[in-house]
Amino acid sequence: MSALAIVKQYYQYFNQRNWEGMLSLLHKDIKHEANQGETRVGIDLFKEFLAHMDTCYEETLTDMVFFSEPADTRVAVEFTVNGIYKSTDGDLPEAKGQQYILPAGAFLEVKEGKVARVTTYYNLSLWMDLVSK
Repeated sequence: MSALAIVKQYYQYFNQRNWEGMLSLLHKDIKHEANQGETRVGIDLFKEFLAHMDTCYEETLTDMVFFSEPADTRVAVEFTVNGIYKSTDGDLPEAKGQQYILPAGAFLEVKEGKVARVTTYYNLSLWMDLVSK
């Protein structure tokens, strides 16, 4: 399977909330660089992150545009996050079921047929404004 096909499947699993499917596509040494916080390395830390996100947020990605490069190892994706803030996340604003729509993007690297790196970007200040109204 091409890197583009693997990444498209990864996001299809995300939208289906099929966490086990997502995890099955990850390289054992997955490097996860989230918009905030420390870089996580390894499937166990990625799994913990997914569980935390599933507790606090319900998100679906739309308007997805994928970009790949000729070496077939890297894919970029631009998307819109359509979310519900379900449970207060740390010191972020209080969750009250707020809905939000937020532009975002990610860069992924594929090695040995598995996603080896996920780097995600979004505007945290904009998200905080959206859920603070």
